[in-house]
Amino acid sequence: MNSLLKRQIAKLIQPEQLKDLKQFLKAVNNSYENYEDQLSMLQRAMKISSDELFEANKKLRKEANDLKEINKNLSSILSSMNLDSDKLSDEKEFSKAEFVKKQALEIVAINNQREELLKDLALQNEALNEYAHVVSHDLKAPLRNIDTLVNWVIEDNKDGMRSGCLNSLNLVLSNVEKMDLLIKGILDYSTIDKLESEDRQINFNLMIDEVLRTILVPNNIEIKIQENLPSLQGNAWRFKQVFQNLIQNSIKYNDKEIGIIEVGAVERDNHFEFFVKDNGIGVNSNYFERIFKVFTKLESNNLSSGIGLSIVKKIIQYYNGEIWLESQEKKGSTFYFTIPKN
Repeated sequence: MNSLLKRQIAKLIQPEQLKDLKQFLKAVNNSYENYEDQLSMLQRAMKISSDELFEANKKLRKEANDLKEINKNLSSILSSMNLDSDKLSDEKEFSKAEFVKKQALEIVAINNQREELLKDLALQNEALNEYAHVVSHDLKAPLRNIDTLVNWVIEDNKDGMRSGCLNSLNLVLSNVEKMDLLIKGILDYSTIDKLESEDRQINFNLMIDEVLRTILVPNNIEIKIQENLPSLQGNAWRFKQVFQNLIQNSIKYNDKEIGIIEVGAVERDNHFEFFVKDNGIGVNSNYFERIFKVFTKLESNNLSSGIGLSIVKKIIQYYNGEIWLESQEKKGSTFYFTIPKN
C-alpha cells in the first residue's frame, strides 16, 4: 500500500473501521500507484525528449559555426580573386574557381543536413505532445474516481467520523487537487505552440480585467493595473496564461500585511516591455534561472504544479520575446518580459 496512505490509516482509522473501508482503500491505493507509475513515465519521457532537443540544438550550433567558417573562407577567396577571362585561363586561377565550387557544394550539403535535423526535431516534439495528451488523459480517470469516492465517504459518515479520520480524507482530496493541477499544467505546456484558434487584436487592459475575475484575490492584496496598456496581435489564451500565472505567483508568495502587485508596460523601439511587480518574499538570485524550468518549485508545501513559470517562458519565447527576473529577498520580485511590436 502507498506509504502515505498506510501511515495515515494506521494513525487515524480504527481497526474496526477497516473492514467497511477495505474496498474503498484498495481503490484509492490502486489509483495512487497508477498515478505515480504513469507520472514517472511522463517525466522520464519529457526528460529524454529534453535531452534529445539539447543534443539537436548543439548539433545545429556546431553546423552554424561550420557554415560561418566556410563563408569566411569563401569571402576571403572571393576578395583575393579577379575572375576575368585571362586569369581563368591560368591553371592556378582555375583551381581557385574549382575550390569556390567545392565550398558552395559543402554549403548546400550542410543546409540539407540542417533541414533534416529540424524535421526530426519537429517529429520528436509532436510525439512528445501526443504522449503528454494520452498519459494526462489516462491520469485524470483515477483522480476523478478518488475524488468521488472520498467525497462519498465524507458525506455518508461525517456525523460519526472522528476529526482525525476526516482530516486524513481531506488530505487525500488536497493531494488529488495537486495532481489535477500538475496534469493540467502538463497539458497546457504541451499545447502552447499547437493552438489552432486565430490571432486577433487584444486590448491588454480588458484581457487582464478578465483574468482578475478568475483569480481569488485576498483582501490584503491590492493589484494596480497601469492605464492604457498596449493592444497587440496574438492569441488571447496564451496571453491570459502569462498574466494569470505571474499574478497568482505574486499573490501566493506575498507575506506582507498589505500586499501590492503592479502590472504595467513600457514602450521601446521594437517591442513592449511588460512587468509584474510585487512586494512579496522575493527570490534568491541563485534561483533566477531555475524557477523557469519544468517541475521546479521553491517550496514544497503549497498547492502548485511547478509548471506555471515554465509555461510563461515558453509562451514568451513563442512570440520571440524574452523574460527575466529581478528580485531581492524579503523585499519583492519583478518579472519582466518583452513582446515584439510586429
